[in-house]
Amino acid sequence: MGAAVFFGCAGIAFGPALALVLLTVAAEPLRVIILVAGAFFWLVSLLLASLIWFISVHLSDQGNAKLQYGLLIFGAAVSVLLQETFRFAYFKLLKKADEGLATISEDGQSPISLKQMAYVSGLSFGIISGVFSVINILADSIGPGIVGIHGDSQYYFITSAFLTMAIVLLHTFWGVIFFDACEKRRYWCLGLVVTSHLVTSGLTFLNPWYEASLVPIYIITIGMGIWAFYTAGGSFHNILKCLSCEQEDDSRVMMYSALQVPFED
Repeated sequence: MGAAVFFGCAGIAFGPALALVLLTVAAEPLRVIILVAGAFFWLVSLLLASLIWFISVHLSDQGNAKLQYGLLIFGAAVSVLLQETFRFAYFKLLKKADEGLATISEDGQSPISLKQMAYVSGLSFGIISGVFSVINILADSIGPGIVGIHGDSQYYFITSAFLTMAIVLLHTFWGVIFFDACEKRRYWCLGLVVTSHLVTSGLTFLNPWYEASLVPIYIITIGMGIWAFYTAGGSFHNILKCLSCEQEDDSRVMMYSALQVPFED
């Protein structure tokens, strides 16, 4: 039973992320490098947030439970702000890298667009964030023991898995919106990304009242997903074309090539 819970929750938490990596990242070495580097940036932000929280706890009254709970909320807020700060730093780094790649390329264009960088970096932030948030829970799900035997919620593991999936997707969407906002200097978009991140983190403190935390988080996820879709250049027409498997008409290309005048020796 423990193994079934482990693999089921792991599939829920990381199934979409694994599919995205295999279908859109794994075949491109440059995207894999951006994915790994993004995870490193997130880890550095987590390290700094942990140090700030650790120091604040040891400098405070550790016997005061209310104060320690407040410091936990403070640590979560600091962690969110540091993550977004390092996301901005990663944007600056990728921007410089993009200019360098364009310089050394034969056609003067970068082999990867900024929107693709934003997507991959957001996905990397989401995956590493999900791993650190749920890895201990998955380890405990193997057993021994049964959740809820002392009156706790029996849905702890599955709700944690769905929450992790939402966090992974949210970071992906936030990455797309954040990079586009930085590129176009839309500061209100940056503010909305940071605010939604803070709200999502704050909602987790309502657990184990899962209805009050999970439902709003998924509403935010859907909203951010729609926003990121249109930010990346998507449209309702593109969705219909994808569902109908409609292909681009290449007759214009054929006519152009047919009308070309052959080169003379």
